[in-house]
Amino acid sequence: SVPFLVRLFPSVLTKFVYLNFLAFPFFVDFRRPELLVNNTINLHLTTEPGVRVGIWHTVPSSRGAEARGQDQRWYEEALADAHPVIIYLHGNGGTR
Repeated sequence: SVPFLVRLFPSVLTKFVYLNFLAFPFFVDFRRPELLVNNTINLHLTTEPGVRVGIWHTVPSSRGAEARGQDQRWYEEALADAHPVIIYLHGNGGTR
């Protein structure tokens, strides 16, 4: 009966292969990354009209003391300085 159900509902197979309906760790608010990861803030970028991409900006531990207690503006200015930026693309899990 499982192959028959997969044939009728192919999206069910996708859900069980990728498990993108689960957010791990459970019961964590991903909109507040500073509770999970040190020196991190949640930002949104507008890539084109009508498209907003959520990002986490994490500064290196060498700038951790400087970042502690700073607001969003400080993190935005840190993105514009001469330090390199590493972009990590996590996949299609639906969470950061």
